[in-house]
Amino acid sequence: MGKIQYYTEEGLKKLKDELQELKTKGRIDIAKQIAEARDKGDLSENAEYDAAKDAQGLLELKIAKLEEVVGNARVMDNSKLDTSKVGILSTVKIKNIKNGMTVTYTLVSEEEADLKSGKISLASPFGKGLLGKSVGEIAQINAPAGVLEFEVLDIAY
Repeated sequence: MGKIQYYTEEGLKKLKDELQELKTKGRIDIAKQIAEARDKGDLSENAEYDAAKDAQGLLELKIAKLEEVVGNARVMDNSKLDTSKVGILSTVKIKNIKNGMTVTYTLVSEEEADLKSGKISLASPFGKGLLGKSVGEIAQINAPAGVLEFEVLDIAY
């Protein structure tokens, strides 16, 4: 059994939609590819058939993994969170002590992480460094370039 992961309602819906898409459209597409390859003759020397069967195996593996993730997924209940500290689903505004630059991130599960939209994983160095910090505290984050220090300016849920 996999570990329980917490998601936003939006994030869990995306996972379920992706799973449904793979189970329906994905399987239909692979079945068509296999049928087309089978129609081309001798299967023992048909590279296209082998490739389609390999793709089918990979698709089924992806479906199985996604089913496990969805099965272990839980939607976070914001009413039970300690809003005075940085935690999962908190949106935190931080300021780099060295250069004064401020950024805002939302801490999410690994599968929902998307830096372009400002969502970082709790398992990332930033997520680990910010977790449990309160407004005004300094978070020391271990990065490849060394230890970075950020002040927590604001926490929202």
